[in-house]
Amino acid sequence: MLCDVYRSSRKADTYIYLPHGEDFSELPDALVQSFGKAEKILTINLTTREQLARLSVKELTERLDNDGFYLQLPPKQEDISC
Repeated sequence: MLCDVYRSSRKADTYIYLPHGEDFSELPDALVQSFGKAEKILTINLTTREQLARLSVKELTERLDNDGFYLQLPPKQEDISC
């Protein structure tokens, strides 16, 4: 399975994963509006991987099958102020 990855123009370190060839027409309007302009950054062949940076290929495939997309948000920052 191929998966396209898009970077948000409005939110740093925010990405949407879609099945290869799909467009944004099926995504919720609120998500599209907050995401901003989507820049395609790569296409991943999921059959050649087991793990991605923040989730397993199995988890990603399940989300793509169930929801039609996966939204990756930046990791939460730890508050290290004293």
